[in-house]
Amino acid sequence: MIHISEVAPGRIRNIRDYVVENKPVVCKVIGVNKERGHVDLSLRRVTESQRRAKLNEVKQEQKAEKIVELVAKQLSMQPPQIYSQLSEKISERFHSLFEAFIAIAKGDVLVADLKLPKEVSDGINEAVMQRIKPPVVELKGRLALASYDPDGVSIVKEALKLAVQEGASVSYLGSGAYLFKVVAENYKSGEQVMAKASSAAISFIEGKGGEGKFVKV
Repeated sequence: MIHISEVAPGRIRNIRDYVVENKPVVCKVIGVNKERGHVDLSLRRVTESQRRAKLNEVKQEQKAEKIVELVAKQLSMQPPQIYSQLSEKISERFHSLFEAFIAIAKGDVLVADLKLPKEVSDGINEAVMQRIKPPVVELKGRLALASYDPDGVSIVKEALKLAVQEGASVSYLGSGAYLFKVVAENYKSGEQVMAKASSAAISFIEGKGGEGKFVKV
């Protein structure tokens, strides 16, 4: 139940401005009475970012459920049969089915490790690889390099090669400037790669008497 005071702050003139029959809403659980079987909810205590995150989570889980249904159909099984087999294996390690499928898509977990029946394992693995792409972020930066050595071109090339070895992709912008790109699972790991790559290039060229400057885009 959502008490009227938990729907929205201030006076509510029309409840249908906030809730409508059959339309999902995101609420926060503020109380549970197990003996009476009551769950108290709040609509007004949910922030916009929390609402978006939860709706996205629901959408992701529905995507994972579609994969299970597809595999069940291919194997002439009922989805609950596969759900029960999966839940036993993933409930202790993952928050949701979608989270488990992301780990499989990234290679962090092998379906074989879940020790499911082979036909189920093969079906899940194939469907996940085809339909789920691990989330990635792309970071960009601008690196300016200058060398005053007679062999400056070779020095710049060597500096850029070191950056590439650290995980950055490099393309020429012109006038001694280069575009750095890093693709990573999240911003934190991406920034670490970007910092190592730019530092490697700048340290090398400065060691050769040149100059380097990096700016994140």
